Amino acid sequence: MRAAVRAWAELLRISALFTVPGDALAGAAAIGRRPGRGTALAIGASLCLYEAGMALNDWADRDEDAIDRPHRPIPSGRITPGAALAAAGALTAAGLTMAARAGRPALTVATGLAATVWAYDLRLKHTQAGPAAMAAARALDLLLGATATAGTGPGSVGAERPVGTTGTSRAARSAGTFLPTRTARILSGARAAGPAQPMRPARTAHSGVRAAVPAAALLGAHTYAVTAVSRHEAQGGSTAAPLGALAAIVALGAAAVREQRGTGDLPPVPGRGGPGDHHRTRPGAPAPRVLLTALTAAYLRTAAAPLLHATLNPSPPLTQRAVGSGIRAMIPLQAVLAARAGAAGTGLAVMGLVPLARTLARKVSLT
Repeated sequence: MRAAVRAWAELLRISALFTVPGDALAGAAAIGRRPGRGTALAIGASLCLYEAGMALNDWADRDEDAIDRPHRPIPSGRITPGAALAAAGALTAAGLTMAARAGRPALTVATGLAATVWAYDLRLKHTQAGPAAMAAARALDLLLGATATAGTGPGSVGAERPVGTTGTSRAARSAGTFLPTRTARILSGARAAGPAQPMRPARTAHSGVRAAVPAAALLGAHTYAVTAVSRHEAQGGSTAAPLGALAAIVALGAAAVREQRGTGDLPPVPGRGGPGDHHRTRPGAPAPRVLLTALTAAYLRTAAAPLLHATLNPSPPLTQRAVGSGIRAMIPLQAVLAARAGAAGTGLAVMGLVPLARTLARKVSLT
């Protein structure tokens, strides 16, 4: 039993799981919302889809791994190819099911994410489009968190709202005799015409997610750089890939440390007050500069130094170490993205995953 658990832990690379929750949390922060039920569903869906990609990756690479990585679970015979493929399918279904519970927009994003994961593992990984596909998957994962958060919970603007007598408050109905004559005639005409029809507000939860696009782009750019290096981790020998990634990481750190103001992008629905409304809009309140600088320094320290070593000596061990550090560096980057959007507490909570990821990475390889 212990050997089986170890084999599945290696196949699914459970040490990399700690890099996933921060995507949804950063997405929620980017649209000015506190994490809620939708955020939790997005995290669950992301974890399932991420692990599906890991299992599918090793299934697709089983012949290549038999030569370059014979110790991996499938080529070593500890897990059968059929079991790995079945796990990928089951985890994908579970991820989409959880996303569906967060609403149709979240399911749409999750479907695109799942399709990108499967396309990358089965076809795009060994093409020039591989790094772009992996970057798109991470960006979509952050957008999944934003979409699921925006579409659920108090004050969600994605819900339909009737007009006419069914959409009028009790106070307004009781004060109907005081309405202007023209307004009363309009309402009377609406009642005579038949049942009130539902009407969506001008801006939906889906449109509000646009505020998360800049954060998703930064996370995607980091993923692109790390993936470009990972294509050489088995053989090494590439100086250009880690050097280019190093330049990209430094540029991303400079871009991320800039404060982002006015992130709340979901306007209140007129006439619908309540305790949940303050979750939907929030003036930009960037984290203190010292916190933002400290988080960015943690990101650069985690990712940049191993890339510099791999540039100076592009051996397989140093290249693999650079890739692993680049994956772990997603956690402080997610913390930066949350803090710069005004969610300093969320950023600090995300940073709490760093020691857990570091400890588990000593037992189960990230790559």
